[in-house]
Amino acid sequence: MATSTAVRTPSRTRVVLDSVRKPLISPKYGPVLVTAALLVVIFVIGGVRYTGFASPQVVLNLFVDNAYLIVLAIGLTFVILTGGIDLSVGAVVALSTMIAAAMLAGGWSPGVVIPLILVVTSTLGLLVGLMIHVFGVQPFIATLAAMFLARGLCYVISNRSISIDDPFFVTMAQTQLPLPGGFDLSPSALLAIIALIVATFVLHRTRFGRTVYALGGSEASARLMGLPVGRTKVAVYVISGFCSGLAGLLYSFYTLSGYSLTAIGTELDAIAAVVIGGTLLSGGYGFVLGSLLGVLVLGTIQTIISFEGTLSSWWTKIFIGGLLLVFIILQRLLTSRRD
Repeated sequence: MATSTAVRTPSRTRVVLDSVRKPLISPKYGPVLVTAALLVVIFVIGGVRYTGFASPQVVLNLFVDNAYLIVLAIGLTFVILTGGIDLSVGAVVALSTMIAAAMLAGGWSPGVVIPLILVVTSTLGLLVGLMIHVFGVQPFIATLAAMFLARGLCYVISNRSISIDDPFFVTMAQTQLPLPGGFDLSPSALLAIIALIVATFVLHRTRFGRTVYALGGSEASARLMGLPVGRTKVAVYVISGFCSGLAGLLYSFYTLSGYSLTAIGTELDAIAAVVIGGTLLSGGYGFVLGSLLGVLVLGTIQTIISFEGTLSSWWTKIFIGGLLLVFIILQRLLTSRRD
């Protein structure tokens, strides 16, 4: 008499639940999905609590007001994906504004000033990368030295605020690009979005991008695979320097001034945005889109505090600190599950 064995097939509901659960507990996708959900929740709360908060223009203003921070976060994403860190980005933003303001006040053309700033900041990033790769200096120390250097150079240029009245910079500051529905977007925000698209393509569609992820996953394994570890490690700091210079230019468009004390602590905001956006501090996992979401979360919190009107701006720092702690713990939990 033949016997038959019943084969259990998972129910459709269980399959769906597993397909939802796996990304949530993945160190690659989990933090990004949590950040996206958090952004939606915060925005819904703001929309319910405050009249006019849910306007599309408020969303666009998040890009306008945080364009420079988005670009900074893009550069830092490349660095942190390799397991590094860059503490100099805020000081380099200030240096960029000071160089721009001083040279424009001296009669230099924007066509010379803008490329020169990007070359200077990229060169500074190159020097930091060489310190780390060639001399084995820890990224924390190398970028801390670069931070002091850049901030010191700001005071060498001037210890006072320098106004910018160049017609091109004024036009960039005042121009609003019309969008359907009567909304508008600034040129700086558009440049930040373009930078985001380019960075996403580089990370996910080029050999360099794959090497960045491999380096963050395991430097030793990347070397064994014959990947250009040293060149990539230096290149990510060049990218961070370039993005810092571009962010400084966008900040100049936003404020029409250069000041030595500009962007103090901005490097911590950018790092927080990248981490909250799901990029692991140990490297190997993360997305530029996640860093954008992190910036938007911080910007939305700041907007809510502005709408509230009764809270000090320091509450923004308190919320950022709490979120950063939560996401670091979340990263630790997810990576421990993977191990």
